[in-house]
Amino acid sequence: MPELKQKLDRVLEGLREEVAGLRTGRVTSALVEDLEVDYYGTKTPLKAIAAISTMEPRSLLIQPWDKGSVQAIEKAIQSSTLGLAPITDRDAIRLSVPALTEERRKELAKVLGKFVEEARIRVRHIRDEALREIDGREKQKEISEDEKFRQRAEAQKTIDEMNKKIEDMAEAKENEIMSV
Repeated sequence: MPELKQKLDRVLEGLREEVAGLRTGRVTSALVEDLEVDYYGTKTPLKAIAAISTMEPRSLLIQPWDKGSVQAIEKAIQSSTLGLAPITDRDAIRLSVPALTEERRKELAKVLGKFVEEARIRVRHIRDEALREIDGREKQKEISEDEKFRQRAEAQKTIDEMNKKIEDMAEAKENEIMSV
C-alpha cells in the first residue's frame, strides 16, 4: 500500500499549503508568497522574485531582487483578494496587516472548513479507488479472499489515520484563526 500512502500524503501536503495561506492573527510570509506577479510578461510567484520577511507581528517586508519589479509586485498585491494596501519605500514594499475582526475570523473559519471538506472528498476518492483495486485483484485471482479482507482493513486503517491528521490540522488552524 505504499502508493496509497503517497497519494494520501499529497492530499495532506496540498491541504497544508492551502491552510498556510489563510491569514490568522499572526502575519507570515505564506500570506503573500504564492501571489502571482506579472514579472516581465510571465506570471511568477512572489517568493521567486523577492525576499519576504516578517518585521513585526502585523507587518511584512517584501524586498524584490530586481528593483524594477517593485511596481509589478505592488500592483499584484492591490489586485489580490487580500485587501491590503502596500506601502512602497524606494526598493522595498511594506505591508501592514490590520487585526482581524470577529466577522472576518468566522469567514476564514468557513474557508478553512471548505478546504478541509475538499481534502476529505479527495481522501474518499483515493479510498474508493484503492478498495476497487483490491477487489479487482481478488477477482483476477491474484490474491485470496482472506488477503483481500486483510488489505481492505489495512487500507481503511491508513485512511482513518489520514482523516485524523486532517482533523488535527483543521482544529489547530481554527484555534489559531479564532484566537485574538
